[in-house]
Amino acid sequence: MATGLSKTDAQEAGAGRVDGRRERGRSSHRRIVEAMMELIVAGDLSPSAARVAEEAGIGLRTVFRHFDDMDALYAEITATITEEVMPVVLAPYPDQPWQDNIRELVGRRTAVFERTLPFRLAANIKRYNSPFLMGQYSRVVMIERELIVRLLPAAVRNDRIGVEALCAALSFHTWRTLRHDQGLSAEDAGIVMRRMVEAQMTAIAEAG
Repeated sequence: MATGLSKTDAQEAGAGRVDGRRERGRSSHRRIVEAMMELIVAGDLSPSAARVAEEAGIGLRTVFRHFDDMDALYAEITATITEEVMPVVLAPYPDQPWQDNIRELVGRRTAVFERTLPFRLAANIKRYNSPFLMGQYSRVVMIERELIVRLLPAAVRNDRIGVEALCAALSFHTWRTLRHDQGLSAEDAGIVMRRMVEAQMTAIAEAG
């Protein structure tokens, strides 16, 4: 039976259907990631795949067509958040005394820690049962420590206890304790972290 379409028209129609499926697939992928992130930010730190599917307005099987397991979804969220915060984390520092660079680091840390707080709390719940999340945790801790140490002159790096105290004051663990466990506002937690860092820098100067 004649269709009324030329070969070229049929090819273009077929390509359009394929492009439409691809776009729907990309849309579903984005909706899944966004739904997971929105649930975590709203306080559901361990959402199930079914809950994510409901929030995204899609079927549960669609979630697992895009993500083999929840680890794959956490990996996607990690990549999304990392892309957002890394420009802040890796921005160069001015040529100024190391103490001023550490003070600037405090400002960067409080902003990044606050942005990533719900996602890192969620990952912490799962990491003991997830090789991916445990590996990610170890890498982030190592990177955060290195970003502090590289700002310190050699004489300061030789003060092992001083360096450890400074790294503890500037750690995500400290931010989580202040914000989540002690219930401080982000503003007050930032003030506390700054005071801790100033006290440690004073102690390092006195020890030197």
